[in-house]
Amino acid sequence: MKKKFPRFKSDHEAEEFVAKADLTEYDFSDMVPMRFELRRKNKSINLRLPEQLLDAIRKKAKRIGIPYQRFIRLKLEEALHSKT
Repeated sequence: MKKKFPRFKSDHEAEEFVAKADLTEYDFSDMVPMRFELRRKNKSINLRLPEQLLDAIRKKAKRIGIPYQRFIRLKLEEALHSKT
């Protein structure tokens, strides 16, 4: 049986662990993929939304742990890449 992956208090602590540990011994089944935004955002838009919709967006973004504006960008990208 594989070991449960530990939680870390800092990036430094995580880096030290990864540098020394044999990661094949650990269970990654409950890990959530992270997406990093590295490209600079050089354009902005103004968008009017119903207050209820914006509140729902903010709640959903908070629940998954990302800023609401990033959540909106992700959903727009998903819509553009969908096959419909």
